Amino acid sequence: MTTDNVIEISGLRKSFGAHEVLKGIDLVVPKGKTVVLLGASGSGKSTLLRCVNFLETPTAGTVAFNGRPVGTPKGAAGERSYSDRELRVLRARIGIVFQQFNLFPHMTALENIMEGQRAVLGRSREEAAARAEDLLARVGLAGRGGAYPSHLSGGQQQRVAICRALAMDPDVMLFDEATSALDPELVGEVLRTMRSLREDGMTMLIVTHELGFAYHIADEVVFLSEGRIYEQGPPEQVMLHPKGERTRQFMLGHSEFRLPHLD
Repeated sequence: MTTDNVIEISGLRKSFGAHEVLKGIDLVVPKGKTVVLLGASGSGKSTLLRCVNFLETPTAGTVAFNGRPVGTPKGAAGERSYSDRELRVLRARIGIVFQQFNLFPHMTALENIMEGQRAVLGRSREEAAARAEDLLARVGLAGRGGAYPSHLSGGQQQRVAICRALAMDPDVMLFDEATSALDPELVGEVLRTMRSLREDGMTMLIVTHELGFAYHIADEVVFLSEGRIYEQGPPEQVMLHPKGERTRQFMLGHSEFRLPHLD
């Protein structure tokens, strides 16, 4: 394992009862790169993302963060045990943005961004507020720190959620369909924020159904099918010249990305 990779996943499996959702995933996310996960509903994309920061506990396999495997071996079936303290430290280094914004409705945008900084990082109120204001300005929300979530559009709320994750100074950002709950006219402002993070060198692992965005932002595209990595490589290869029939049919099924040479 190498610290050149922020995330290294080896033999990852996840079952819910008798249903195995992830069936042996091997994947690396290099530092400063953007990896995009594509696949049909039920292919395991979101479960994989949630296993990376241990919102779901893997059934078997290893997730390494900055070169260090998380947890300790337990048994002979690839299982591992994880301490609460270890996972708290890990989650502070991994930012995640969900479909829903999950902002505290009784807190202003500024307070939402400050909360984790103060509770987890121990920053003073002044330090946390300054960081929050800087981030709001960065995503085009300068002057909106005093607004409550109910007074912000969906796109603005999602940008506040991104700021909240960034305020923790994470080593990697995870995005789980961050635009799927937004009205179409609000999608662009969130995607522009994500693009700016890429330009700044943030390491990102993204689940998205915005294929045009995926094509332009990804360093590597990973296509999942039935809990396995079916195809992966540069976006030009996987999205424009797919080798696998399942990948090809998936791309053809998305009219917004259909290209003549795929038909």
